[in-house]
Amino acid sequence: MKIGAAALVLLGCNASAFVIPTRPATRANAMSSLSMVLEMPKQKKKISKLETLKVKSDHLIEPLKQQLTTEEIGISKDAYQILKYHGSYQQSNREIRGKKDFQFMLRLKQPAGELPADLYRLLDDLSAKMGQGDLRATTRQCFQMHGIMKGNLKTVISSIMNIGSSTVGACGDVSRNVMTTPAPFDTPEYNYAREYSKVFAHLFRPMTPAFSEIWLDGEKAASVETWSKEVAHHNVDQVMTHDNGRGIVLNDSVEPLYGDRYLPRKFKIGVTVPGDNSLDIYTNDIGCVVICNDKGELEGFNVMVGGGMGRSHNKESTFARAADHLGFVPKEDIMEVLKAILASQRDHGNRDVRANARMKYLVHTLGIDNFKTLVESYFGKKIAPWKPMAEWKYNDWMGWWEQGDGKLFYGLHVDNGRVKDEGDFRLKSALRVLVDKYNLSMILSPTQSLIFRDIDPKDKAGVEAVLAEHGIKPLEEVDPLNRLAMACPALPLCGLAQTEAERIVPDYLARIRSLLNKMNIPEEEILIRMTGCPNGCARPYMAELGFVGDGPKSYQVWLGGSPVLTRTAWPFRAKMPTDKMEETMEPILAMFIEQRQQFEAFGDFCHRVGADGIEKYSGSYKLGSVKA
Repeated sequence: MKIGAAALVLLGCNASAFVIPTRPATRANAMSSLSMVLEMPKQKKKISKLETLKVKSDHLIEPLKQQLTTEEIGISKDAYQILKYHGSYQQSNREIRGKKDFQFMLRLKQPAGELPADLYRLLDDLSAKMGQGDLRATTRQCFQMHGIMKGNLKTVISSIMNIGSSTVGACGDVSRNVMTTPAPFDTPEYNYAREYSKVFAHLFRPMTPAFSEIWLDGEKAASVETWSKEVAHHNVDQVMTHDNGRGIVLNDSVEPLYGDRYLPRKFKIGVTVPGDNSLDIYTNDIGCVVICNDKGELEGFNVMVGGGMGRSHNKESTFARAADHLGFVPKEDIMEVLKAILASQRDHGNRDVRANARMKYLVHTLGIDNFKTLVESYFGKKIAPWKPMAEWKYNDWMGWWEQGDGKLFYGLHVDNGRVKDEGDFRLKSALRVLVDKYNLSMILSPTQSLIFRDIDPKDKAGVEAVLAEHGIKPLEEVDPLNRLAMACPALPLCGLAQTEAERIVPDYLARIRSLLNKMNIPEEEILIRMTGCPNGCARPYMAELGFVGDGPKSYQVWLGGSPVLTRTAWPFRAKMPTDKMEETMEPILAMFIEQRQQFEAFGDFCHRVGADGIEKYSGSYKLGSVKA
């Protein structure tokens, strides 16, 4: 009997849309509360080519291992798919005609965004010697390095592994880099958020020996991953393999949680504290919020599920989605519940159509109550209701702050995450000077910027002097539009990009600022995000104003996201040529000026009046009606 399939039928779902494994009888008994009495006929399903490739890869070893030994400058398509699990993407410069100039982008795994000083020194050196000379802070709190040649990949990856870091699971159908609020406050809640982000990263790390076999010639890394050592007291390894008999742990000696097919698609986790939504918590497959008692002792976590940004143009079956509240989980059960959630997606997520493979589609199809029942069937206990907590606020944590332990931290804004030296602007050199002079560690922020932590107050003036000497603007001189904005790299290296993002967003922001000035609202702050394709890496669907690339010099316009990042926006324009941006935005801003409520943010206004209201107003608006 296909127990999982019967459960989905009773939950009102089309079982053929999901991959269903046989569940143990103990779990069938646990599902009796759903009147699990249906018998499902066996259906032989044709799995996708990528699923077959994962099975044949011998837990992510082949054909990558063989392809890395060839004289070719690139690797095969199959090897490339496996390489993603090792933290790298094969790319080529799409603006160069003729033969492909294959190069590789490498992404680190940095739970909680933490970057020790010695690791930055290594990345700075490697990017200069074996990359394209810069680094890029991503929207998931880790660095990417571009321009690595195939022959240098092993040196770069092994160097990173041997210093106590990793690229494992930075890409691929596994748990990605675990995010948290970047603010390094020394309070119980913030300390727990950082701690458990590392616990969850360690819990869901791939266990295959492929990484050491390929990059370290089968030897152990010279240093254990830093975050793994920090959470050793949680006995995560034992918790990972603990089998409650309900089908969470698989009969796979290499990958007890993932199996030989890993997950249907990437899996993202975020951790924060009540009120702090600096990380876009609702965009994750799992979001965990630290809940402490009045004494600052950890009680457990409010857990949300089913967020995700990726979608495809002209495919209504794909969509961005904000997570739903699942409930409260005591601290002693949190790892087991997260294992149950992962198992629910592993066993019931869509493995036939990758565009619908993220867990958000499973949660959407089942509904949050039925998804909760499914998770409870693996977990073996009921999940308690969500606990009331502080309202969400958004803060990027830029500028100077007291940590709470006598030290300071400083948030340094980085336009679109690009750490480089260019003319008088020498950010990359400035970071190296600060790291070498003060031995400072960094935290990468969810908004592509950086935070220096543990700064001695007596060094504050020195830090500011170093930044000024390298042409770095003080925070008060950064336009709020730029400070709030994000953009993905897009062209020329991203193979999915349909148009520009990082390289054109400065022009868009300057034009919008000019328009705001013209309309006599020069102090207005709007959270704007841009991507070169609909996959949503810069999370444009949560922004107050999102531009999503749909073709050369053309963008969709999305409106109505929350300024505190708790809901998705909606599409206002399916296609806006770049030269029509002012023509599109002026009527919307005019309506905002005329009809906004007191202290109402732009995104909240658009959400309140809706697409029809804005469309009607725009249709009757005469350009140039509002002037300073």
